[in-house]
Amino acid sequence: MFSTKKNNAVIAGGGTSIIGQAVTLTGDIASTADIRIDGVVKGNVKSAARILVGPEGVVEGNLDSLQADIMGFVKGNIKVKELLSLRENAVINGNIHVGKLQVEPTVILNGNCYMNSNVVVEMVKETHEQPKVLSKK
Repeated sequence: MFSTKKNNAVIAGGGTSIIGQAVTLTGDIASTADIRIDGVVKGNVKSAARILVGPEGVVEGNLDSLQADIMGFVKGNIKVKELLSLRENAVINGNIHVGKLQVEPTVILNGNCYMNSNVVVEMVKETHEQPKVLSKK
C-alpha cells in the first residue's frame, strides 16, 4: 500500500487517508483519494481528489489537488484546480493558484492569489507511473 521510493508515500485509491493530531510526517505524500491532515506534515502533498487541513493541522510544504478545504496553517504554495475553501482561522503563508476561491472573513492570507480556469495541477494516478500534468483549456 505504501511505497518508499524516493522517500515518498504513494497511497492507493479508496477511502480518506488521515494524518492524526499526534502525528508528524516528514516527506512528500501523493494520493489518488482524499487526504485529511490534523497533525503536522513537513513536505509536499498531492491529491487527485480533496485535501482537508483541519483546525489543528499544519503543512510546511506545497499543496496540489483537485479541491481543498483549509482550516489550519499552511506554509507553502497552494494549487487547486477547482474550489479552494479557506475557513475558520486558517493561516496561509504562500501564493495560491485556484480555479475558484471561497474565503471566510477570519482567514489570514499572506501571499498572492491567482484565479483563472487555466490552473495546472499534477494529478496522481493509482498506478506507479509518474504523475502527469493536466491542464484545463
